Amino acid sequence: MAAALTYCFARAAPRVTLRPMSSALTVTVREHVAEVVLSTGSKGNALGPRLWEELPAVFGELDRDAATRAIVLRAEGPHFTYGLDLPATMAEFGSLFQGGLADARTQLHDLIGRLQGAVSSIAHCRKPVVAAVQGLCLGGGVDIISACDVRVCSQDARFSIREVRVAMVADIGTLQRISRLVGEGHARELALTGRDIDADRAARIGLVNDVHPTPEAACDAARAIAREIAANPPLVVQGVKTVMNERVRAADEAGLRFVAAWNAAFLPSADLGEALAAFMEKRAPKFEGK
Repeated sequence: MAAALTYCFARAAPRVTLRPMSSALTVTVREHVAEVVLSTGSKGNALGPRLWEELPAVFGELDRDAATRAIVLRAEGPHFTYGLDLPATMAEFGSLFQGGLADARTQLHDLIGRLQGAVSSIAHCRKPVVAAVQGLCLGGGVDIISACDVRVCSQDARFSIREVRVAMVADIGTLQRISRLVGEGHARELALTGRDIDADRAARIGLVNDVHPTPEAACDAARAIAREIAANPPLVVQGVKTVMNERVRAADEAGLRFVAAWNAAFLPSADLGEALAAFMEKRAPKFEGK
């Protein structure tokens, strides 16, 4: 595990808790099922820079942990996530979004690659991951759940590929994975409009497997699926996921490389500046295609 994370690890105990020094992720392992809890400390569980460091560390460790056979990914609070924490991200990386010469664009390209790797660590983890979603799941939240193997949600869940509405091409996994889940027509509609969809539509188009009446019921359902997976031969389960991943690995990697290069070239724009200003000023943006 990376130095940024510390563990309380006791194999003899019925429950093993992995406590990161930050509050972004907490992991509990019990009876071969790990439960990864997203709690960033930001309003709406917004995804800040620290999370992108913790995701690959946590899922890499769980991939190597022989006691873990399946994983539940859920979030604390009323919402799964509002998506990217724009103020925190701009505070740390804002200069990279302002254009510049080759050095700034190279750094932006590298940053996008790191974010992609963080989300892909979920897909690449050999242990199947079951996501339980409640409330809003926007932007980067859709990237994260698209990398999971199974998704369930509560009736109050709402989903949006929100990036287009803030002058961004989604670049950390949604555009590579979402078509396989919902089909090309639905994927293009959602990515091009940025509209919200409710839980019932998410189930109809295949974004989630099932809808449950409450967040607690959705979490219970995710745990039940994970326990059922964990009861099967662990190496065979890992083999199934690895073989199914191999069918799409090359296409996903090529798509991620392409969008990283695209956004390194084209993400800095007047429209992006307008979107960020409108967000901070709580008004509708006026885009001019510049």
